[in-house]
Amino acid sequence: MTYMRRKSHEIRVGNITIGGNSPIRVQSMTNTSTMDTEASTAQILRIAQTGGELVRLTTQGTREAENMAAISQAVRGAGCDVPLVADVHFNPNVADVAALYCEKVRINPGNYVDAARQFKQLEYTDEQYAQELQKIEDRLIPFLNICREYGTAVRIGVNHGSLSDRIMSRYGDTPAGIVESCMEFLRICVRHDFLNVVISIKASNTVVMVQSMRLLVQEMDREGMTFPLHLGVTEAGEGEDGRIKSAVGIGALLTDGIGDTIRVSLSEAPEKEIPVARQLVDMIPECYALRQEALKNIKDDKVTLCLKASTLEELQLKASMAVGAIFIDKKAHELDIQAEGFAEDVLRDLSDSILQAARIKFVKTEYISCPGCGRTLYDLEGTIHRIKAATAHLKGLKIAIMGCIVNGPGEMADADYGYVGAARGKVSLYKAKECIEKNIPEEEAVERLLRFIEEDLREREMER
Repeated sequence: MTYMRRKSHEIRVGNITIGGNSPIRVQSMTNTSTMDTEASTAQILRIAQTGGELVRLTTQGTREAENMAAISQAVRGAGCDVPLVADVHFNPNVADVAALYCEKVRINPGNYVDAARQFKQLEYTDEQYAQELQKIEDRLIPFLNICREYGTAVRIGVNHGSLSDRIMSRYGDTPAGIVESCMEFLRICVRHDFLNVVISIKASNTVVMVQSMRLLVQEMDREGMTFPLHLGVTEAGEGEDGRIKSAVGIGALLTDGIGDTIRVSLSEAPEKEIPVARQLVDMIPECYALRQEALKNIKDDKVTLCLKASTLEELQLKASMAVGAIFIDKKAHELDIQAEGFAEDVLRDLSDSILQAARIKFVKTEYISCPGCGRTLYDLEGTIHRIKAATAHLKGLKIAIMGCIVNGPGEMADADYGYVGAARGKVSLYKAKECIEKNIPEEEAVERLLRFIEEDLREREMER
């Protein structure tokens, strides 16, 4: 079999194209305040200098959306023409403003018109449900008209963590619900002949992300749609775990031939995401061939993967990308990596990490942490390191560390415990979906989370 990339139609975002015969684009997102023109501009330039082809910024309100004009002017004044993307949640009015100043605007179907997710079970008759869809169309059309007038592209960006209660109540927490959340908006775009759209479906769970994107492609094919696709594993984490998890999920789809632009979401400085994303794109042909060979080498439910790599990061990315789809599809449940120049314990740890990223088995603590953005309300990287240092021994436990509420309670719904930015200097703590402490001071939050985990685990042990 020969690698073939899925064909999509081409869209224009500023000075670049996405889809069609364009190369796969790599992008990142700032973690600065969008009201801080100088800091945002400096970070955009760093991302562009490392090869980032699009840069997204959060626009919480109209002030931030309007300040995109100043940021754009500063970036262009520095001789950089990288397209800027506004990230909008909860307020469609902000999207209307952002479309005036940015090359692309991302909107989230889960909270564009629907209320923010509260895990409520809602009941609708078919007529009532149709009325809800009409509300979306009535609000979306003016935004599309602005984008059409100003040549602004749109990203329909669905997040597993922020599906609306409406979608959840009718479809459940399923890939089918995730896909329908996207298709509702795409059908409106098609009806009104607005095709300058790219789509993303993201989740922190690689299996959900891959299954949902594959299902979306099937549904689009059935309805004659060819929109380009953006790939990413959200809240992937940092360090080697974030890289492996991203390579498993993104790599599974890239080697399927799916994907026109990608972002590797790491809880690190955003410019560090770009070289990782670029390696994944460059590795597609080799990893596709490795995937095909590994499928032939499955024996007794084990995959043998023989690799060559000059660095540990290259090994991690190549191995994860080559076999990610095999384990997500559960075609095997064990992995034997062979690579000259690497110690056996390193290869064994890598195998375990890949199996965990693909949800085959859990051999260490699982961390779900967002990459941070202008909405982040505390020192994200420092907090992650403190929590990791104190909990790394808790095998199989899932801990979510989230910068804000956009995906917070939703994306971490299957985590055992969660730490979510609630307001400036305030943090809320969760046990699964339940908020156990609200708006506690940031300086106390890590210790209180750790104390709660310790007490809760002790109680669980006593109940056994």
